[in-house]
Amino acid sequence: MRFQTKAIHTGVNKDAAYNSVMTPIYQTSTFRFEDIGTTKGYDYTRTSNPTRKALEENIAALEGGAGAVAVATGMAAIATTLHLFKSGDHVIVTHDCYGGTDRIMRTYQEQFNIQLSYVNMQDPANLKKALRPETKGVWIETPSNPLLNVLDIRALAEIARAHGALSIVDNTFLTPVNQRPFDLGADVIVHSTTKYLNGHSDVVGGAVVAKDQKVAERIAYLCNALGQGQAPFDAWLVLRGIKTLVPRMALHETNARAIAEYLAKHPRVSTVYYPGLATHPHHATAKAQQTGFGGMVSFEVRGTIDDVNRLLRGVKVFALAESLGGVESLIDHPQTMTHASMDPALRAEAGITDTTIRLSIGLEDVQDLIEDLEQALPGRH
Repeated sequence: MRFQTKAIHTGVNKDAAYNSVMTPIYQTSTFRFEDIGTTKGYDYTRTSNPTRKALEENIAALEGGAGAVAVATGMAAIATTLHLFKSGDHVIVTHDCYGGTDRIMRTYQEQFNIQLSYVNMQDPANLKKALRPETKGVWIETPSNPLLNVLDIRALAEIARAHGALSIVDNTFLTPVNQRPFDLGADVIVHSTTKYLNGHSDVVGGAVVAKDQKVAERIAYLCNALGQGQAPFDAWLVLRGIKTLVPRMALHETNARAIAEYLAKHPRVSTVYYPGLATHPHHATAKAQQTGFGGMVSFEVRGTIDDVNRLLRGVKVFALAESLGGVESLIDHPQTMTHASMDPALRAEAGITDTTIRLSIGLEDVQDLIEDLEQALPGRH
C-alpha cells in the first residue's frame, strides 16, 4: 500500500466479532484467560491493548520501522528512549532542542548519571569532535524547536553508527509524511503524537519507533516495565487523527509558506525561520532530505519585549498557547512558554531571544491569518 492508504488502513481491523470498519476502543484494564497460561493475545492493558496495538502497527508502518510503542505523552516517549542507556553513558543532544527535552535530559543527568553534551550539529564535524568512548546516543531534533534549524540526518547517523552509537531523531515537526529518518540511516524515531499525528489538540501522546527488531523489543519491554503505555481512548483518538494526516500536512505547509513569505517582507520582522524559504541557511539540506517543509514558522520581532507583548495580546485568530500541530493556529513566545524551563545559558547560546516568536500554522483561511498578524504586529503604520 502507498502512504496515504497505509495511514487509513494499517492496524485498524481488530474487530473479529462484528467486523467494524473503525477500530473499537477496548476500554478494559484486563483480559480473561482462555485457560491457565492461554490468552487471546492480551492479558493486561499496561502490557498491550488491541486499540493501542492498532496505533503502534500504524505508526511503525508509516515510519518503516520494525516496531513501535504508543505512550502517554511526548515526554514519556523521550523518557522511555533514555532508558536504553545506563549510568555513565554519554548522549550528544541537538543544542537548540525543545525546552522539555533539555529539562528531562538534565534530570536524567542529575539522577541517573547520563552524561550530556549539547552540540551544534549543523556542521556534522562538530559531532565527531564531541564523541567520547562512552558515547552511546546521538539525539537529533530536526527541524529544531523553535528555530527550525535543519540537521543532515544521513551524515549524523553515519557518524553515530561508525562509533557504535544509536542515532535518535525527533520527527514530531515533519511526521513521516515529510521526513523518513529510517531511510536516512537513523535507528530510533520519537514523536509527540499530541502534535501533527493526532492533529486536533484533544489528546496528549507519544510514540517510539525502532528500525531494528531487537531494539523494538527492548523498547516494548521498557514501555511495559515503566508503565508508559497510552490509554486505549487516547490511542484511538491518535489513530483517528492519522487518517487525515496526509491532506492536513499539505494544507499546513501551504498556509505556512504563505505566512513565511508575508513575514519576510514585513518591516517589523527582522528574521524569518522557515526551511521552505530559499533564503533559509539550511534550505538545500531540507530540500534534499525532506519531501515537505511543514507547518511551523518562527520569526524575530524587530523591536523590544513591549512590541512582542503587543503582538501576543493583539492577535485574534491565533491563540496564545503552547503545543502545535493542531487544525487551529497558535502563537507562542518560547522564552516564557515552551522553552522557559531550558537552561538560560543554553537558550542564549541557541539563539532563542526575548523577541523570538513561534507560530503553529493551522488550517484556517490563510488570508484571515495574514490579516490577524497584520493588525497585531506593532508599528506598521
